[in-house]
Amino acid sequence: MTSKSSQARSPGTIDVHDDISLPPQSPQHGGESWDDFEMDFDEEEHELLGLNASEGEFSGPVPRPPERAESTVWDATFNFTNSIVGAGIIGLPYSFYQAGFISGVALLFALTYVVDWTVNLLIKDAKMAGTNSYQDLQCVVGDSPLDVHEFVLIRSKHPAYAVIVGDTLPLVLSHVVSPTNFLYPILSSRRVMITLCTLFVSLPLSLFRDVSALAKTSAVSLAAIVFIIVAVLVAGPGLPADQKGAAEAISVLRPGLFQAIGVISFAFVCHHNTFLIYGSLKKPTMDRFAVVTRLSTGLSLLSCLILACGGYLVFTNKTHANILNNFPPDHVLINIARVAFGANMFLTFPLECFVCREVIYNYVWAHPSAPDSISHLEVNNAVDTKTHVAITAGLSLSAMGIALATCDLGFLLELTGGFAATVLAYILPAACYIKLASGPTLSWKKAGPLACIAFGGIVMVLSTFLTISSLFEEGEKKQCVG
Repeated sequence: MTSKSSQARSPGTIDVHDDISLPPQSPQHGGESWDDFEMDFDEEEHELLGLNASEGEFSGPVPRPPERAESTVWDATFNFTNSIVGAGIIGLPYSFYQAGFISGVALLFALTYVVDWTVNLLIKDAKMAGTNSYQDLQCVVGDSPLDVHEFVLIRSKHPAYAVIVGDTLPLVLSHVVSPTNFLYPILSSRRVMITLCTLFVSLPLSLFRDVSALAKTSAVSLAAIVFIIVAVLVAGPGLPADQKGAAEAISVLRPGLFQAIGVISFAFVCHHNTFLIYGSLKKPTMDRFAVVTRLSTGLSLLSCLILACGGYLVFTNKTHANILNNFPPDHVLINIARVAFGANMFLTFPLECFVCREVIYNYVWAHPSAPDSISHLEVNNAVDTKTHVAITAGLSLSAMGIALATCDLGFLLELTGGFAATVLAYILPAACYIKLASGPTLSWKKAGPLACIAFGGIVMVLSTFLTISSLFEEGEKKQCVG
């Protein structure tokens, strides 16, 4: 490579330091190189990226964010954290019951670390490949069932959010309105409430084209999560003994370990939002995004750990898939928490709809094989309004239809987490790195990604098999009321 002293920077060359907060001894203050940054690259990756390793110059093409991007680091953190602590957080006490308390805590810490690592690895993969979407990475890796897993994950999250609304809002409103009131049959019906919330809350929010427009709703959603956690911690210990679980039921390891990994993976998988959040930053650099992921996964771990421990230690062997269902329907504080969580779900719903819609847009209009293919960065604004509204409405209404037909939240969390989330969170980022990095596949350099792929594959197969098997063994399906 040629150093800066021997070759002047070309007019189109971008210096990565322009957008990155430098360490105390930066190139301006002491000659620190790109390799001294947290997100460091080896020699071959420098070449793939078009970097001058000694000066940190980026001479290759850089996928630029659309002009509309306007998220600050904290805006992106709110959106990213909100995509993590969504429907899955309410099922984490149940995952501790499945895995055993000690195993559940260990899994939560371990999987948080792996998720943080693979999210940043995914951006590193994209930089090396010169891509900016999951679909382009799929083309780099080769034919894969990525679209299937991504679509299954997002489509399953949508009805899961709506199922939670059906579990919470009608239960609360039925205790607020008198049974003699003419509104009672409407407000106490889960199907009616799911329909109304979809049509008048989540669908209008989903019609936005810019994800940064949801930053304020994400902040409100996170505030609701904090209230729910506090409510569970305060209300749980005060319940009568017959409503709590047996203290001796606290266990170290239980047979549901792999299903628990599926539930935790469902809660923590946020990789399908990675490029959307990264592209929404005002200055989308790897260092800034690393800050976003550290803050998001750290806040999510803290929130999930507090709720999971606080819920499981009270109810132990009686823990439900939705921890709020462990409380009596007339508990005032928990009813407020139910309303808060129901609101959180339909404020989180649009963020998932953004990603699902982007998958469709990229596949139809920005796929390399598509005629007149356009850039992934421009496709969102290039789709005409009628098509945009039709696709968004189709996604929202189909999710509503699934939620109206089922109410088994535990099954949704386990199956979706085991089948789809493990592929997106553990297998794909590592597979892309192995494909792009130099050297033999079986080498120490690729040991971490290989282990991650093996882990994801084992969890996907066993978790999916055990979840489906348990459905047949139980012999009866959960019946929806209302």
